[in-house]
Amino acid sequence: MTLLIILALLLALVQFWIAPTVFSLDRLEYLLSNRDQNDPKESLHSARAKRAAANLQESLPAFLALSVLSIVLQVDNSGLMTYWLVLRTAFAVSYIAGMIYIRTLFWLGSLACLVMMAISLL
Repeated sequence: MTLLIILALLLALVQFWIAPTVFSLDRLEYLLSNRDQNDPKESLHSARAKRAAANLQESLPAFLALSVLSIVLQVDNSGLMTYWLVLRTAFAVSYIAGMIYIRTLFWLGSLACLVMMAISLL
């Protein structure tokens, strides 16, 4: 289960920093600046990547708390943790790709994983 926590944090790193940067390499001068002005050249994919990352910030703390509790209480939630990680990755990819309905299904699935993890700890 520790590996899954590390993978979730890796996903956060990719979503919070790497993905938005990759979609912004054509604006390197702006990225290296103080960013005192709004970026008028932000690409559609970069903006989507940032919004997907902001969405992850809402559920990552709950995932991490439930994961650590699972380890401390010795409850095997590794299956649900894996599903959450896969669903959150799929959510990010579908969000960046602009797949509006399927990304909602991935989000709902990841939310269901968190609920089931919490229930298993009771």
